[in-house]
Amino acid sequence: MKTFTHLDSDNQPSMVDVSEKAITKRTAIAQSIVVLTDEIMANFQDGDLKTKKGSVIQTAIIAGTMGAKKTSDLIPLCHPLGLDSCKFSTEIAGNEVIITCICSLTAKTGVEMEALTGASIAALTIYDMCKAFSHDIIIKETKLISKTGGKSDYKL
Repeated sequence: MKTFTHLDSDNQPSMVDVSEKAITKRTAIAQSIVVLTDEIMANFQDGDLKTKKGSVIQTAIIAGTMGAKKTSDLIPLCHPLGLDSCKFSTEIAGNEVIITCICSLTAKTGVEMEALTGASIAALTIYDMCKAFSHDIIIKETKLISKTGGKSDYKL
């Protein structure tokens, strides 16, 4: 029977005890999709948009990396992790910016939340940098694509 991992035997919030877990290489891939308006897309050149605040895509990648590294500060019961790697790719498909975040480390706990946080923060940064054009921006979805390492793997 499945149970919520962040509740102790008294049903109180608790960080998962990973002291007995094996150290393994763990990787997680997450994705966020931002839907921009035609007006915003018309300003993209060579896969990026330059604004007074700087390059939208490059700034989003930096912000996403910072967010992934700060996940345990944002999500109360996440373990603080020293990421070995945090990489991003972006793709423009019509009016969508598809952000993919890949996080990895060798540790006792996984990096799904770091990858999801990185992708989310990158998407929010795109929203922030483009909102002067329009507030009709949609962050359509954020999802885990895959994870490896630990007791179980996952692939969407």
